[in-house]
Amino acid sequence: MIFLFSYGTLQLERVQLAQFGRRLEGRPDALPNHRLTTIKITGGTFPIVQRSPGDEVLGLIYQLSPAELAAADAYEGVEYARRLVTLKSGLTAWVYLSKEAA
Repeated sequence: MIFLFSYGTLQLERVQLAQFGRRLEGRPDALPNHRLTTIKITGGTFPIVQRSPGDEVLGLIYQLSPAELAAADAYEGVEYARRLVTLKSGLTAWVYLSKEAA
């Protein structure tokens, strides 16, 4: 199984429909020792996660197919790096981090 932790725009139904062709069903989880901030890139200001001991980022965990994970990779910009992390629940999942945090 492929798990993806989302804290930002991949939680939006319109983004899910455009990228995956379906609405994803997520469950709450958290990413410890990181904080949520924003980054300005072409098209606007977007959420991004950076390491920060003692902090926690809330989000949703989704189960994806390999093709859907590839679609998520295509959606995320060059400012993001996909890394495996251990969530507060103990589940291992992919997350898109700031390249500086990766």
